[in-house]
Amino acid sequence: MMRSLTICLGIVLTITIIAVRSHPGEVEVSEEEDMTRVLFDFADTSEVKRWLIVNDDVMGGLSEGEASPTEDSCLLFSGSISLENNGGFASVRSRDTDFGLSGYAGIRLRVMGDGRLYQFRLRRDRNLDGVAFKREFQTIKNEWIEIELPFTSFLPTFRGRILTGIEPLDPADIRQLGFLIADKKAGAFALTVDRIVAYE
Repeated sequence: MMRSLTICLGIVLTITIIAVRSHPGEVEVSEEEDMTRVLFDFADTSEVKRWLIVNDDVMGGLSEGEASPTEDSCLLFSGSISLENNGGFASVRSRDTDFGLSGYAGIRLRVMGDGRLYQFRLRRDRNLDGVAFKREFQTIKNEWIEIELPFTSFLPTFRGRILTGIEPLDPADIRQLGFLIADKKAGAFALTVDRIVAYE
């Protein structure tokens, strides 16, 4: 009798656990997912509207860049670089946001490029100009790559010059993030961004 009762209780307990785990509306989060936070996922095409273009025309240059959604729900940063009139860069950046990244270690990107060198840039103020923290990354033409960029690897820069004596970047202060191309090569460029994630 006791053995039968124990078996019955075990079955009831198992069914209860299964029911709890499969309760509608509940999603189990893996350990890896719990250690990351998606900042931008362009499956929602309205996310592209949160990005601004800043090109070298602010300094008299002739480069062109634009941000647009793709058919497969990504952000396309594309255009053409001109070296005339002391120009040579195009950029796209997110609108001012308190991302709340205290405790995170860096940024993970999933991108597809054209074989050119790009920068991922972070700003800790709301200004269009001023100090930015940059990290360069190399793309492989027409191949998706995933890149991890630790916050400690970013360098403070202003108008192309690396700065010294600047306080290290505190993730809690990040208010803008973006991409820039300034590889001193004229011609068309295209960088497709699938997602941007912060990782611990």
